Amino acid sequence: MRDFAPFLPALGALLALLCLVAAFRAGRRRRLIDNLPTAKTTGVFMGLVELKGTAESAAPLTSFLAERPCVHYQWTIEEHWSRTVTTTETDSKGNSRTVTRHESGWKPVADGGETIPFYLQDDGGVILVRPAGAKLEPTSLLYETCTTGNALYYGKGPATSVMDSDHRRRFVEVGLPLKVPLYVVGQARERQEVVAPEIAADETAPMFLISTRSEEQVSSGMKWGARGWTILGLLAAVGFTVWRDLALNMDPALRVVIYAAIAAGYFCLGLLLWIWMVFNSLVDVRQRVRAAWALVDIQLNRRSDLIPNLVNCVKGFRDYEARLQTELAALRTQLQATPPGVAGPDHGAVSPVIIGLVERYPELKADEAFLALQKTLSDTEQRIALARSYFNDIATHYNTRREIVPERYVAWLGTMKPQPLMAASDFERAAVTVDLTHKNQLEVTEGS
Repeated sequence: MRDFAPFLPALGALLALLCLVAAFRAGRRRRLIDNLPTAKTTGVFMGLVELKGTAESAAPLTSFLAERPCVHYQWTIEEHWSRTVTTTETDSKGNSRTVTRHESGWKPVADGGETIPFYLQDDGGVILVRPAGAKLEPTSLLYETCTTGNALYYGKGPATSVMDSDHRRRFVEVGLPLKVPLYVVGQARERQEVVAPEIAADETAPMFLISTRSEEQVSSGMKWGARGWTILGLLAAVGFTVWRDLALNMDPALRVVIYAAIAAGYFCLGLLLWIWMVFNSLVDVRQRVRAAWALVDIQLNRRSDLIPNLVNCVKGFRDYEARLQTELAALRTQLQATPPGVAGPDHGAVSPVIIGLVERYPELKADEAFLALQKTLSDTEQRIALARSYFNDIATHYNTRREIVPERYVAWLGTMKPQPLMAASDFERAAVTVDLTHKNQLEVTEGS
């Protein structure tokens, strides 16, 4: 051991550095979760999003063991075995002795599972989630240990037994059942079959998580994980040095100085990594604020371009139907046929006109057009409200992060300024006004 003792501090330093890196990663993931405001399914925009809702599916799976409707399940069956082993051991002096020991354990005998895409539903609507490639944190569906007298033993398990079986089996199943509250962080992209977003795996995304735990539980778990790695790194840095000192019988007074220097160096390195992490996190939030404002501007441009075109379409439908009703009213006045050579209306000439009208106007659509316009107006204003709410949420989080201690000092070093929130008067474009009050005029105006 004395030959390897001088290398123990270097090994401890390496392990401590690895622990700090693990703590840094856990802390960065936690801050990513804290930086993301929760979006509504109807207000999902492209990019990394955070959602909360329940799992829904029109054709759910049925879990194998618990037989519950779900969108994901994973199950295992283990069988317990035990045996007594007798061996003969010989010590360094050549003496032999007989040793008897008892061995036991669990051996997997069957497993399986299945996952399907599902819809995440909240109070605003639904969005498609494709869980392939996600880190799943399911809930327990079944955990039961039984013997052969239980119907579950052979009903779900195999008919054969493992060697040295105690005839006890453990049935474990986890999954994502329908209606279970989910916390989802993932990359939003446009669906291929319809014009709508979906959540799916993306190699460039920093996280894809589907969890039955709440946001607070996920964040807390990562926080304690970061702290645990930090403490473990300190123990590695100091512990291996203590091991070296004990092996080499170094002076106790010198040990105290060495241990203090190691601890101080470790915390200084940890502080530098923390400042780096906090600064990058604040920059990330600031960029999200700018992206959120760009989303608001996109929605305002969409409203400015879309609504006038829709109004013109409705106006066209209304005008041609008005002409149609006028022409039909004129045709209905021709109630009597006129004999040949006598002046007067002739209903025989009406047929070509009616055929032409039918070909030009196969069905009346003004009512549907007006309803479609009304729905589009409502949806557009809702999208703007969601974009504005998203901006204010992320801006509020950014401003809060700038003010809390000790992160405010990092923000001061980075000269990061506060972000004003958006009020109704802050819109660069006034709301679109649709005038449907005039009988012969349909107008749309937009404030400047």
